[in-house]
Amino acid sequence: MSVSTDRGINDAYGAPGQSSASRRDWLGLVVLAFAVLLIAVDGTVLDLALPFISADLEPSSTQLLWIIDVYSFVLAGLLITMGTLGDRIGRRRLLLIGAAGFGIASLIAAWAPTPEMLIAARVLQGISGATLMPATLGLIRTIFVDPRQRTLAIGVWGAMAGGGTAAGPLIGGWLLEHFWWGSVFLINLPVMLVLIAVGPLVIPESKDPAPGRFDLISAALSMTTMLPLVYAVKETVVHGVDPVLLAVGLVGLASGVVFVRRQKSMKDPMIDIGLFGKPAFSTAVLTNLLSIFALAGVLFFGSQYLQLVLGNSAFESGVLMLPGMLMSAITALAAAWLVRRWATSHVLGGGLAIAGVGAALMLTLGVDGAPTMFVVGFGLAGAGVGIALTLTSDLVVSAVEPERAGAASAVSETAYELGIALGVAVLGSVVMAIFRTGLDTSMLAPDQVEPAQGTLGAAVAEAQHLPETARTVFLESAQAAFVDGMHVAAGATAVILFATAILVLRMLRDRQGELSSTTNE
Repeated sequence: MSVSTDRGINDAYGAPGQSSASRRDWLGLVVLAFAVLLIAVDGTVLDLALPFISADLEPSSTQLLWIIDVYSFVLAGLLITMGTLGDRIGRRRLLLIGAAGFGIASLIAAWAPTPEMLIAARVLQGISGATLMPATLGLIRTIFVDPRQRTLAIGVWGAMAGGGTAAGPLIGGWLLEHFWWGSVFLINLPVMLVLIAVGPLVIPESKDPAPGRFDLISAALSMTTMLPLVYAVKETVVHGVDPVLLAVGLVGLASGVVFVRRQKSMKDPMIDIGLFGKPAFSTAVLTNLLSIFALAGVLFFGSQYLQLVLGNSAFESGVLMLPGMLMSAITALAAAWLVRRWATSHVLGGGLAIAGVGAALMLTLGVDGAPTMFVVGFGLAGAGVGIALTLTSDLVVSAVEPERAGAASAVSETAYELGIALGVAVLGSVVMAIFRTGLDTSMLAPDQVEPAQGTLGAAVAEAQHLPETARTVFLESAQAAFVDGMHVAAGATAVILFATAILVLRMLRDRQGELSSTTNE
């Protein structure tokens, strides 16, 4: 398999053998970064809007989690299929189609009148987002041949992911102060318009001239593997072990086994399973998933802590979360410089350890007091994850030749999106499970108990119907129960990050020569 390009990409790359990127290549990177920005903004902008959505649409606890994570579930399930499709019709073309679809889905979400409609709109966003994600890293791997320039380009990609995540809460907070919650989706439209207008001018098209046949069975198996597994995990954490959920999870596992066996037997598989035999590749994918898992979970409970426990407005909460996201963007760029001076495994492991310290600091947070410790802890977590995002993405795409970059990128981005989904689902569900256990509902009417146990936002809403003394006692109970759940989630996050740091040092230590040549060549 090889990559064919149109005349534009040949002009952009210059003469054969020239490895240095041209001005047009860097301009193309800027536009690709806008695509990442769009995805990142949409991934976090809803965190601050949760209390507003709860008050307006009155979703159940499960619906609220689905509003956040169904986007990532669908996106993760379709990434492999869309990556293969991009190889056939062109990655740039797929990028532009996805941008238009994402904008339309955002319009639907902005004016969704019910939780069900909002969830449906998020599904459409996930489908469109799946067409965007495989194109970005795949095109970067194709455009930037020089390893040092590629690491820097991926650092820019990672910085925009972090910057978009930072801009999401801040811009979303300002919008929520002045408009309705649906306005947080409308910020996607300017980015979509820039992509559609400028993308064809500066991004070269690339596709595989002989990709083999498109295997519909493999595409279906990838979906029936991802979605049942994630659903079973999420619902089990929320409701406990259930025979139906166990059966759903087994269906996902069985589909996964069939999918892997099919890929091994195919001449042109969707995923080259042999890639996972490379320690650098498999460790990078796992690290990518776990680091994003941790950050997404902190974002989920952190935004609610700042607003509903400490009493900050949506905009003030966005400002307080901004330093952590900016640190993620800065360290994503700095990672390219760091690996030129220290071993890649040491930089990556150190970044994960720093993030673990940040998560551990959140164990000190309480119901009262200033948010200073949250800002410090979240800043450290963001800094560590920024390093991890750049280096794991670079390791994944550098492990394969350019013509296989699409498949490798799809695997990396699947891990990224699955990490977001599981972070919200698992850590968010842990928080809410402990919250429900610790909530004192003795002062509530029978018809208030179930709604109040759904979310912290719902509990705050129900408290408004109580007499002043009972309201104060109930709110203190709700906030204390939420903080208890947050402590458990933060502790689990810290353990996961420290364990991943140790894994990175062990798995990549013996391959340091190969890693150095890959990133510093």
